[in-house]
Amino acid sequence: MNRPATPPTGLRERKKAQTRRTIQEQALRLFLSQGYDNTTVDEIARAANVSSMTFFRHFPTKESVVESDDYDPFIASLIEQRPPGEAPLSALHRALGEGLTAVYATDREALLIRTRLILRTPALRARLWENQHATEELLTGALAARSGQEPDLALRVIAAAALAALTATLTFWVECDGEAHLPTLVDEAFTTLGR
Repeated sequence: MNRPATPPTGLRERKKAQTRRTIQEQALRLFLSQGYDNTTVDEIARAANVSSMTFFRHFPTKESVVESDDYDPFIASLIEQRPPGEAPLSALHRALGEGLTAVYATDREALLIRTRLILRTPALRARLWENQHATEELLTGALAARSGQEPDLALRVIAAAALAALTATLTFWVECDGEAHLPTLVDEAFTTLGR
């Protein structure tokens, strides 16, 4: 379900990644069929054909099985690859657009399910600010690394504004039941933000 910045190369790493994917896929399937609150970690582990201990080696909490993905490091690497002279907001727009297009092509349904769960489940929604703060710091760091400068207030504000635009876009996309084309919505959001 996740798109890592670089795929694992060793057999052990590939097996771990596959186990993680299987756990996450089974968790989403169970959450959809019986509800997030009605699903236990033991049920997820059984469905994924692993022990509860294995579940917790990959995900520290039940919430993290929904929240965890490899998108942030992937997006950060795309930001760092943008030209240093490009305006920070434009760099974020292009990197997020490229990353979301790739994720959308391979993980559209899982992204929709996970985002819907996060927005509609109080336990997950309560953790949203904490997760967004970590993403904001990652985006700010990637912007700073790309241009060889220290993370300053301007970069933090740009990263926060871009993240707010992305969150509003994802919320709108979920409200439309995923019928709109997400990469196009992201372009529209960044065009609005750029004004």
